[in-house]
Amino acid sequence: MALAQTANLAATVADSQGHPLADAVVVATPVDGHYHLDEHPQQAIVDQIDKEFVPPVVAVAAGTPVTFPNHDNVRHHVYSFSPAKRFELPLYQGVPAKPIVFDTPGVVVLGCNIHDWMVGYVYVSESPYFSKTGKDGKARLTNLPPGAYVVRVWHPQLAGTEEATRKSIEVTRGRGAEVTWTLDVKPEVRVRRAPMPERGTRY
Repeated sequence: MALAQTANLAATVADSQGHPLADAVVVATPVDGHYHLDEHPQQAIVDQIDKEFVPPVVAVAAGTPVTFPNHDNVRHHVYSFSPAKRFELPLYQGVPAKPIVFDTPGVVVLGCNIHDWMVGYVYVSESPYFSKTGKDGKARLTNLPPGAYVVRVWHPQLAGTEEATRKSIEVTRGRGAEVTWTLDVKPEVRVRRAPMPERGTRY
């Protein structure tokens, strides 16, 4: 589709105190249900650096394979029990032989059996029109065909439901649109990191 016939959507997400929210996923769903499924490259990476998932939130279209390289000098055991994707990558270093394909829309919570404080998220979108906010709380959805959309936002600390954030917008050819949210968020609760391992520790 020619870019002149599409439009962009600028989204801004903040918390109830007016602070920008990073790592919020904004999704636009066409009301008519018509998708152009080649809008996003079909690959993604969730790295493991300094015993953390990097980035902590990844947004992908349904059907995207995700690779989980381990760049730490210790082994990780990545897993998820989320209904949208249950999987395990037993203890490993380097890059697993095969990526994990995330084919069901939903939120997949990542963990490590060895390092309990490691938490990450893969947001699997049914729509190809999505983006993630940066530190400034802003996201940009590009190349939306003209038409009516329902736009919603998800964040790991969202206090309410994703469905409650739904807003209706109209995108017209060659013109941008804007949408903003002020979200109630819960405090981040994470397991305390373990002390630095002694020399010779395997994990």
